[in-house]
This record gives sequence, C-alpha cells and structure tokens, in this order.
Amino acid sequence: MRKERRAPQRTLTAVSVAIALTMAAVGRSAEPRTEAPDGGSPAADADAGFQSYQSVVTALRLPRPLADVPAATIVVPRQEIERSPAMTTDDLVRELPSVSTFRGSSSLAADPSSQSLNLRGLGPSAVSRALLLEDGVPVNDPFGGWIYWRSLPMLGIDRIEISPSGASALYGNFALGGVAQVISRPIGAPEAEAEVAGGSYDTLHAAARGAGSWGPLGAEVVAEGLESAGYAPVAPSERGAIDGPAPNQDANASARVEYRPSDDTVIRAFGRFFEEYLDAGTEFTSARARAASYGATLHSGTPSRGGWDAALFGGNREFDQARPRIGPDRDTASLAATQEVPTDDQGASLTYATPPLHWAGEHTLLVGGDVRRVAGTAFQQLTPPKVGPGTVVGTSAGGEQGYAGLFAQDAATLPAHLDLTAALRFDAFRSDEGLATATTSAGQATPTSYPDQTEAEVSPRIGLLEHVTDWLSLRASGYRAFRAPTLDELYRPFQVGTILTDANPALHAETLWGGEAGGEVAVAGLDVGVTGFWNVLDQLIDNVTLSAPLPDGATRQRENLGAAQVPGVELNLGWRLGRDL
Repeated sequence: MRKERRAPQRTLTAVSVAIALTMAAVGRSAEPRTEAPDGGSPAADADAGFQSYQSVVTALRLPRPLADVPAATIVVPRQEIERSPAMTTDDLVRELPSVSTFRGSSSLAADPSSQSLNLRGLGPSAVSRALLLEDGVPVNDPFGGWIYWRSLPMLGIDRIEISPSGASALYGNFALGGVAQVISRPIGAPEAEAEVAGGSYDTLHAAARGAGSWGPLGAEVVAEGLESAGYAPVAPSERGAIDGPAPNQDANASARVEYRPSDDTVIRAFGRFFEEYLDAGTEFTSARARAASYGATLHSGTPSRGGWDAALFGGNREFDQARPRIGPDRDTASLAATQEVPTDDQGASLTYATPPLHWAGEHTLLVGGDVRRVAGTAFQQLTPPKVGPGTVVGTSAGGEQGYAGLFAQDAATLPAHLDLTAALRFDAFRSDEGLATATTSAGQATPTSYPDQTEAEVSPRIGLLEHVTDWLSLRASGYRAFRAPTLDELYRPFQVGTILTDANPALHAETLWGGEAGGEVAVAGLDVGVTGFWNVLDQLIDNVTLSAPLPDGATRQRENLGAAQVPGVELNLGWRLGRDL
C-alpha cells in the first residue's frame, strides 16, 4: 500500500471554456445504424449520404449507441479525417474543444518526448494524463508516457473516439484524464490508395494503403513518410551562428492480418514500426525515436449473446537525445550530453461481457483484467567543460514496473428511459529493481539502489443518462482515477537548454476526483450539447525549482505537489442544413 508523503499543500485553479463550431460530423447522432458483431465498421446511412457513427465502443468498453452513453463522447469519423487539411493525427484532434497537446505544439516540430495528449486542461505536461489506444492496445510510450503521434497515419484510421473524463475504472493507469481510441479502417473488398503532398520548407509527405479480404482471411498494409527542411525556431533577434532551420523526418509501416472462422469471431494480428528524427535547429540539439510493436487480439460473441475479448501485445522502443552547451551570444556550441533510452514492454488483457440480463430493466455485465510489465534504462554520456579524476562522465538509471488490474461494470437500461452505468476497478502496481550508476572519468562506477515501491488504487465510476424526450437528454457522471509515475519520472534526468531536471524515485501516484453534467438537444437538424465538469487532481507530479542545486548540477526536480482544481464548460453546436451540408 502507499506510504504517505506529501509536499506542502498547494492549490492551483484552472478554468477552461471551450466552444466548437467546426467538425460537423462530430458528436451525437440520432441516425439508425447496424452494428457489426465486434463493434467495428459502421453501416452507411443512405439518406444522409455519410456514415453515421451512432455506436461507440470506447466509453464503456462495449458497443453502445452514442446517444445512450452517459459520459460525454466525441467521434471523428472517416469523412472528417478525409476532409481535414491536417497532416498529422494530433493536428486533427486538436481542433476539438476537449483536446490539446503540450504547449499546443504540433508533432511536426515537437521533440518526441514532449508530445502528449491532454484532455480538458488536466495538468498539461509532456507526460500524457490520458490514455490513447489503437484498436484496444495502448499507444502511450510505456517508459515516459508521451505519444508518438506521427506513428498513427491518418490514411489507416476509420474513426477516433474520445471520452474526456476519468476512465481508470475501466482502463486503469494513464486513463486519469480520459481515454481516446484510434480505430482502424475495416478490411473489405480489395482496394489500394495513395496520396502525395508537398509544401513550404521543402516538405514532402507520402502515404499508401492496400487492403483486401479473401473468404475468411483479410490483410492490410499501411506506410507513410514525411520529410521537411523545417523553419528556424529561434527568433531572428536572438539567433546566433549556431542556429538554423529544424529539419525533421519520419517513417512508419504497419501490417494487419485477420481471420474470421465464423460470423461472430475474429482473430487479428499486427506488427508496426516507426522512426522519427528531429533536429531542433541548434547545433548538438537533436532527438530520435524508434518503436516496434506487435500483438494479437481475439473477439468472439455478439451483443445479444455476450462474448470474450482478449489481447496480447508488446514492443521494443528506443529514444535518443543530444543536448548542447551554448556559448555567449549563441556563437559557439559544444556537446554537453547524449542519452539513449531503450525500453521493452509486454501486456495482456481479457474481458467477458454477459448477454443482456433482465431484472428491473436490462443489464449487461462486463468483467475483466489486465497485466503489463515495463522495463527501461536511461544511459547518459556527459561532456563536462572541465574533467578531473572524480568528474562524472556517464550515468545510467532505470528499473522495472509491473501493473495488474481487475474491474467490473454494469451497463443497465432501466424503466423510465434511464440508462445507468456503474464500474469499479482495483489496481496494484510496483516499481522495483531501481538502480542508478554514476561513472567518473577515472572509470570508477558508483551504484545506488532504490527501494521497491508498491501501491494500490481503487477507481469507481457511476453515470446516469435520462432520455427526457425524443429531442432532449440529460446526463451526469462521477469518477475517481489515477496515474502512476512513469519510469521516466522516477529515474531519468533530462535537460532543456541549460536547465537540468532530476528524476525522483520517491514519487507516488497522482489521483483524481471529478464529475460532469450536461445534456443534448436535437431539433430540426440543430444539435446543441453542453457539458460542465469539475476535476480535482491531487499529488500532481510537476517540475519544481530547487532552493539549491543538487550535486549533479540539477536546479529542478520532479515532485508530488498539492492539488489542482480544473473546472470548465464545453459547448458543441451543429446544424445539419441538408444531405450534403
């Protein structure tokens, strides 16, 4: 269980007001829809001329009509993805009122370790406080929590579902601020497509997709690459001889195979590879990320008969970084440090949904569990300006983490047009084998072992939805969620410019209590939705300026702070004027 360790109480308040007047196909829909047995591909709405994403699978881990989900949920369908001018997935979702990324930066220019997912302004930082899934498999980097957005080619995406409220009751760690899911395009008749785009700063983007099914077998291959000479990120008035443009490039490829032995069973296997390089525009300032992931999933059953879902997944990743020592007037630079951070992880999940059960209404019970192991070490080579026999020229720091969780949910339709969902989850996680080693120029290595830490969290959630009339619905939900500190926060120091920030192996999990309430009105093609929310984030992990530098020169360190209060209001307005407008 957790040991109590609290920094002096500090309460921060952030107010968020968001209004969305775009993304016309995003939001709730009253259109009829035929759901595939696995909650996958949508049926075409011939009258409307576009696909109607009335059914979603992310908010409840069950296929449910969007209008019957008690939690606020946003859907970005394929049609909006095709119409959007965005070149990357993060640029696409940042148009939504609930979504932002660290510093509002695009992945086209951001360091790979500063790319994140932030829902409802909940503790914006380089570490995501929301979970991103791709076809049910976590996307967040298991070592640092950041997200390689450019590893998600838009050509392969069928839709994106976002539920921006605490979701640890179903998904456990990382889902503190909510959950988003990228769902791949369905595999049908053989097809192939490609796209090429160019732009300023010698930017070139190319993507291709091929897919097809033959009897019970189907396969898909997606590849994408982007390269740009980049712009100069340092303002002309501050630019020196060491500054120039910031070129970047990336490439990714994925393959997916599926086998359908019967109408209600599908087995999928996938493999993905991604590499990204960024030169930040200053000599000796660069970052490179590589990721290879693999897995298999099984779905068997239908909503009327119940069924099983299982997943096995894993991956190997590496993050490399170089940082400079900059001279006066930015005229000279020398290499200060390089880092290599190899990581590997393995995970599994299993859920079972009952067929509809009838007592005082209709109930679907969902039970499940998941486990995950993560291991990683940050290796750092230092180039001090002066070197003596005792000067530290190399460090390594890392460890392992293990997670296990069990949950249960009741999704009920009660009399009087009332939908009720209640979920409860128990998680235990452990950080162990923590070890830091400092090596001097004389070759002397000094290891420091960190004590193992085990914590446990209980995450409840309850939601209510009342269909008052055919055109008016009201909803409310309350929840508790958590996020465990990452190996990056526990063990890896990092540098931005001349500022060195140390890790903290004594960190504890962040916790969240929150709630939301709102409603939707749909009359004569006009859809109006409003949601008010209030979140209180406790034990917030942040970088704190120290009163005196540490022995390694760090002037900042990660710490658990007090509480952050984040209230806000979201307003969504859509007006459907006709079939094509």
